[in-house]
Amino acid sequence: MSLNHSDETHRNLLARVPSVTGRELPEWFEALEAGPSFLRFDDRVRWLRDEHGLAHGHATAIVHEADLRRAARMFG
Repeated sequence: MSLNHSDETHRNLLARVPSVTGRELPEWFEALEAGPSFLRFDDRVRWLRDEHGLAHGHATAIVHEADLRRAARMFG
């Protein structure tokens, strides 16, 4: 699965995550790290949706942002 929304939509989704979920982004990144070791993007999105009840758009934005930040640490 790939990211299917614009950078602006991605930023807007991320900005709303704390108010919609009650958790800050770093908490979601920690949950992804502590969760199952899924390699595929869509498996991680599905896990957030199923395990934590997130909407698809928010789960996708969280996983995408976590991947961007991981890549920045590795290659930045």
